[in-house]
Amino acid sequence: MEQIIAKLLRDFEDGFLNRRQLIQNLALAFSAALGGKALAQTPAGQAPGTKDSPFKAVDLDHISYQVADYRVTRDFYAELLGMEVKNDTGRQCELYFGNSMLLARNRARPGGREGAGATPAATPPAETPSAGAPSQSAPPRGRPAPTSLVDHIAYRIYNWDTDQVRDELLRRKLLTENARPDTGGGIAGYSSFHVSDPDGFNLQISGWAGPKDSVTKKK
Repeated sequence: MEQIIAKLLRDFEDGFLNRRQLIQNLALAFSAALGGKALAQTPAGQAPGTKDSPFKAVDLDHISYQVADYRVTRDFYAELLGMEVKNDTGRQCELYFGNSMLLARNRARPGGREGAGATPAATPPAETPSAGAPSQSAPPRGRPAPTSLVDHIAYRIYNWDTDQVRDELLRRKLLTENARPDTGGGIAGYSSFHVSDPDGFNLQISGWAGPKDSVTKKK
């Protein structure tokens, strides 16, 4: 708990958090610390702070990407965002960041064949659909086709500097010269860029801009 508070105060002093964000994060930290006590006072099967929900989400477990060649996706996210590669089976791998994980795996093709570069494994991974299971590209029988979608996923990075991030993305040819940061509609201190990953997913890279950041100075 002391380490969390120290980190939040350090981020606040360095300008990566504003006063409102510091208070919000401190409140979340204290809520988590008191979680055990809160649970003890809550009826069994009921999450603290809710009336009917039997569960309380506490973290993002993983995001699953079916891609043309998982190795390209693996290298892209490992090199650009520093994700740690684990459990690489030759047709899928896990990419860890913070407490969460991105699962990159070769997309199944018609006839059961997988994407480029796939090497059959001795045992199918847990995330691979079993024989006879409905394809993940089509809705299960009796369920209407989806009309909504996840339009982007944002990853937040620390020690944000808008100009440095922009220069690095330009160097990697992920942005055009006239690209401007997305400030979330003018959220104070918020800055980000949208790029496309190797499979065309809308990847947003974001962070909190310090007082000396170019985005902050323009406001």
